[in-house]
Amino acid sequence: MRVLSDPKWLKSSYSEASANNCVEVAVRGQHLVALRDSTRPFRVIPVSGSTFHALVQGVKEGAFAPAHA
Repeated sequence: MRVLSDPKWLKSSYSEASANNCVEVAVRGQHLVALRDSTRPFRVIPVSGSTFHALVQGVKEGAFAPAHA
């Protein structure tokens, strides 16, 4: 499925210099955000703007921290 035509993909400033192992984001307005893994650029995950915002908030709050055994 083609989500965005010629999107501008952005990566985190925390990504490594080679930029070949990161999550990328493309924003199209307030209602559509696309996510992809730079190692699999043709697999795009479209989400709503509110879903993306909730994901970012969860990451900031540590909701996805790895579980310790």
